[in-house]
Amino acid sequence: MNSQACAEGADIFAPFLTRWNLAADGNPVATHSSRLLPVRQGTTPAMLKIALEPEEQAGCAVMAWWNGRGAAPVLAYDPSGALLMERAGGARSLAQFARTRRDAEATRILCGAVARLHRLSLGHSTGGLSRPSRPQNLVPLDIWFQDLAPIARMQGGILGECQRVADRILPVQRDIVVLHGDIHHDNVLDFEARGWLAIDPKRLIGERAFDYANIFCNPDPDWDIETAPRLFDQRLEIVLDETDLDRRWLVSWIMAWAGLSAAWFIGDNQSGAVDLAIARLAAAELARLS
Repeated sequence: MNSQACAEGADIFAPFLTRWNLAADGNPVATHSSRLLPVRQGTTPAMLKIALEPEEQAGCAVMAWWNGRGAAPVLAYDPSGALLMERAGGARSLAQFARTRRDAEATRILCGAVARLHRLSLGHSTGGLSRPSRPQNLVPLDIWFQDLAPIARMQGGILGECQRVADRILPVQRDIVVLHGDIHHDNVLDFEARGWLAIDPKRLIGERAFDYANIFCNPDPDWDIETAPRLFDQRLEIVLDETDLDRRWLVSWIMAWAGLSAAWFIGDNQSGAVDLAIARLAAAELARLS
């Protein structure tokens, strides 16, 4: 950050540093939608996040709603979009797992993280804690998928097939939960004794299979490891083993999601090649199941 950005950052953090009795513990980080600052609250390492856009602000509300149930524990929250959460202290990285032939282990960890996030929506035990009302202004998946149709009409081919699958499954969603919406290898972090916990959710609600489908287009669109049929098949078998999802249902959501992700890349004048490859693998699996 330049000196002007640092000054602006200091201004945006200052009220919450005072209000929540925080001490800066590192350099601020600027993203297109948020400002973040490593801090300490007493002896507790934490991260102060100031969300600048409505989508990020709604994601902070989802984090506060989970309140440590599968996600990073929230120490303080302001509906304006300020969030104070515990900071991950572990050195392990699921992205590094995937790079170093530990993809199966990473996939199982991600499945466990997703399952914990969904428990509150599915009515599972909250450990004696009261069950809070769902956050407001969540976006249904049929709205989230609206970006697929115009690109699919323009591109045709596999994206057209993805659109047809999405049109088939979106009206008949089964298990409706508050979704993370962006499950990937860098959004589930090592909190050491607390386990692997999620950060940075979107503001989505819909079919729980969607969060598991997200796993297949990650960890990074620039890597080609996900295009290998062996890895696709391995991930598919692990997710099916870790969940009670129907194979055709899961593969349909993988195909629809890969199409949407590819459409976003294409809309940004990028290739979306990895996502298109995943969509083709899912389409081949659906054809095999027919």
